[in-house]
Amino acid sequence: MKKKVLLMGKSGSGKTSMRSIIFANYIARDTRRLGATIDVEHSHVKFLGNLVLNLWDCGGQEAFMENYFASQRDNIFRNVEVLIYVFDVESREIEKDLRYYQSCLEAIIQNSPEAKVFCLIHKMDLIQEDQRDIIFHDREIELKRCSKPIDCTCFRTSIWDETLYKAWSSIVYKLIPNVKELEISLSHFANIIDADEVLLFERATFLVISHYELRPHRDTHRFEKVSNIIKQFKLSCSKVAAQFQSMEVRNSKFAAFIDVFTPNTYVMVQTSDPRIPSAATLISIRNAKKHFEKLEKESQSSFVK
Repeated sequence: MKKKVLLMGKSGSGKTSMRSIIFANYIARDTRRLGATIDVEHSHVKFLGNLVLNLWDCGGQEAFMENYFASQRDNIFRNVEVLIYVFDVESREIEKDLRYYQSCLEAIIQNSPEAKVFCLIHKMDLIQEDQRDIIFHDREIELKRCSKPIDCTCFRTSIWDETLYKAWSSIVYKLIPNVKELEISLSHFANIIDADEVLLFERATFLVISHYELRPHRDTHRFEKVSNIIKQFKLSCSKVAAQFQSMEVRNSKFAAFIDVFTPNTYVMVQTSDPRIPSAATLISIRNAKKHFEKLEKESQSSFVK
């Protein structure tokens, strides 16, 4: 099953860089080599087996933007599942950016009224740290006002930290049809093995696609931090012709296990009970694989339908 995702925003706002980091295994510093997107660049990203994200990265030069709303309007905005609009937080043409965004919304309402809309306030690393919350909050209020009657979801992002993974994990989560069944199964699994938390990652991107928390954790950004760290570690392994398979981290307060789970996922299990031996947790992970592989196959058959 293909799901059309529109990636739009002004030229230089960072659309292609973030796409390359999430889906093409770029690291942040390597994105400086990327040139401006000319017209529309199509890419098909296989995600969770049979789910294919049909990404339309739309060049943001003024001539292209005008063309999208005129001669290419139906082609661009028809059958869209998700619109991701990227705003450069340091743009000096905010009013023009908002006009283009509202033109996109008008075309979406006309051609794909059920599409989900996400706004990324990007390059937040360029803003002083003590000003980021204030600026993001102000932009979010303005965007939600401009988006009515559509309900948009806003994220602050930067290619230099974990915020990019938080945004894209949240977006992809909305595209997974059986995510509730996954969460129910993860909750049963966590309770059976007395894990503090269980996370499920998509294998290629390492985006978090589902999780269950049995005991509260104070770090609300831990998912995207783990995604970012492990993705970078996987890339480091590939550079020396090694393949990342699994990892165990243990100290006096907790133990965390990351392992291949199904053909399209990794799992992370975190425990804080020092009485639980590593071997017991690893056996539990291995025993749970068959159930989650079955869920994955059911999900893939639903994609085909």
